[in-house]
Amino acid sequence: MRFEPVSHDPRVARQAGATSIAPPLPGAPNGGHPQPAPNGGHAQPAPHGGHQQPAPPVGAAPPPVAPVPPRPRVDFAVVRELRRELSERLTLWQRGREFDADAEDVERARLAVAVVAEYADAVRRAGTPMAAGEERLLLDQVTAELVGLGRLQTLLVDGTIEEVHILGCDQVRITRHGGGVDWAEPIADSDDELVEILQAAARRAGATERSLSTSKPTLDLQLPDGSRLAAVFLVSHRPYAVIRKHNTLEVSLDDIAGGRGDLDEMIDPLLRDFLRASMRAGLNIMVAGLAGAGKTTVIRALMDEIPADEPYVLLEESRELLPTRRGHKHRAVMSFEAREGHGERGLDGRPAGEVSIADLIPVSLRMGVLRIIVGEVRSREIVPMLQAMTTSRGSMCTIHARSPGGVGERIVELALSHGREMTVDQARRMAGNALDLIVYVTVEDETAIGGRKHRFVSHVEEVIGVGEGSRITTTTVFGPGPDGRAVPRHLPERVRDQLLRVGYDARLLGRWIEAGAGAWRRPRHTRLGARAVAR
Repeated sequence: MRFEPVSHDPRVARQAGATSIAPPLPGAPNGGHPQPAPNGGHAQPAPHGGHQQPAPPVGAAPPPVAPVPPRPRVDFAVVRELRRELSERLTLWQRGREFDADAEDVERARLAVAVVAEYADAVRRAGTPMAAGEERLLLDQVTAELVGLGRLQTLLVDGTIEEVHILGCDQVRITRHGGGVDWAEPIADSDDELVEILQAAARRAGATERSLSTSKPTLDLQLPDGSRLAAVFLVSHRPYAVIRKHNTLEVSLDDIAGGRGDLDEMIDPLLRDFLRASMRAGLNIMVAGLAGAGKTTVIRALMDEIPADEPYVLLEESRELLPTRRGHKHRAVMSFEAREGHGERGLDGRPAGEVSIADLIPVSLRMGVLRIIVGEVRSREIVPMLQAMTTSRGSMCTIHARSPGGVGERIVELALSHGREMTVDQARRMAGNALDLIVYVTVEDETAIGGRKHRFVSHVEEVIGVGEGSRITTTTVFGPGPDGRAVPRHLPERVRDQLLRVGYDARLLGRWIEAGAGAWRRPRHTRLGARAVAR
């Protein structure tokens, strides 16, 4: 595969205001960009038919806004009663019958419609008919109570929500895409009911056994829609839970390079081509950053480059990187999930039945694959992971780190938790031999000043090895530009030939390095930047 350079020459000055490297649309005036309206106004599209509507007189009152109809309310005591009835009927249907999951889903849906319709008929005969919207909402809630997360289900299906913080049954804080914050209605009538909802989620979700109980007061799992749930009770003042929704389970490098309007532009076309070539060359990559920076999104986009017929191993504490139904794209993946232990602890101090990521890495090496991916390294499993990387190609993992310069010391910290036999020098040598690239993802959070979160790759460090003082030596191939986003800084050294073998000539970055520019499609609009301009 030959990688074509981005068309715009960074040494040639752009026209003022130009931000896109894409050619103009053919036949469109001014390159397809909207024309400014006279007197500093904004151009507006004409309505259907091409006739411009007359503007309202200056000073006229705005037209009245149509009132928004109130959302139907649900009596959750009724929901619980209908759920019990539905559960009993479904149990009767299951008794003495062979069936698969699809048949059960169909029968559950049929019975749910019947139970709610019977209740609606009874209410109608009593003289208080239900509105159609109210009946539909009741059906959704009854089904959610039986197979979902009760009232939480309405938040899971809301595509505008990014994160949910549950601070007891009646304090539900939701963060929307773009950084907006709202408070939702209570999701349970009591904290005890909230715990029951979380315990039901633990029983139903996850490929391995999970529990939330007096002996195990914490929970971490993937929900059926791909969201990540973490919960705690008993050791906290009230039951707390956080749901991180993953609305980008299927994402590519093109998507995060500005190809999808619903995603941040996390990389530019130059970095996209470099990372694509790195995946094809089989480089070992560590993706680092703070929690919520977008590491999972970046590693998903990198995984999209793995050929569909290439077998590889994916190891996770709880599944979140791939959709439950993977289809053709990841049909050769072997997905492993760590298992929590229960009951008494053995001589090694671990609960019976526990299987950790560190336990699974040696198993992975016997599966006949060259590529191993660990969703997140956060403890002693980093040592077998680095050992696996020294004998594999194209392996990846994510790690939490506060800064690009702190990644090396974070690796050492985790490696030292492996045991007394591990030393600082040993950990650094392992990292220097195992890793090829460190991709650092930055998040700038302006929600506190009325802005939003900005997520982007700011650094790509090539790992050279271990230098003087046993320090991990790196070269900054991409580093922060004027707005903090990654631009080419230096040509890669150690991996240059590997990239060349897959058709990527890193020398094409030379003119961009000379210009100190990148090829980002869209400018960054930040609150702090706007304030600086205003001054």
